[in-house]
Amino acid sequence: MVLAPDGSGKDSDMVKAVSLGALEPDNRRLVEMMQTVNFGRIEGLVIRDGQPVFAPRPRVVREIKFGAENGPRPEVAKVDFALKTEVRELFAQMEALGDGVISSLEVKHGLPFRMTVEEVVA
Repeated sequence: MVLAPDGSGKDSDMVKAVSLGALEPDNRRLVEMMQTVNFGRIEGLVIRDGQPVFAPRPRVVREIKFGAENGPRPEVAKVDFALKTEVRELFAQMEALGDGVISSLEVKHGLPFRMTVEEVVA
């Protein structure tokens, strides 16, 4: 079970989205960006009301491995597919953050692996 941002067992709307087709356009864009990066990181991604904002555009830093597959993930060509747990956890973290900036979102195999965030503390 993935916990809602408040730590309860209740699924939030974002956590309930189990397929690419069920996502809002900006969330879909983020998933597609991660699949295109495949290995690397996305820097300076603004989060507003728990949603990614692409103005200003985040910076993409791609990791290139010699002698390895460096292109986008095969899923990037699919219209719909089931979201992996890591993607659902990313969305839950973004929702919990509310407003802030993901300084760095590390991507491995097209999936979120680790992130650092900037947030305003009250």
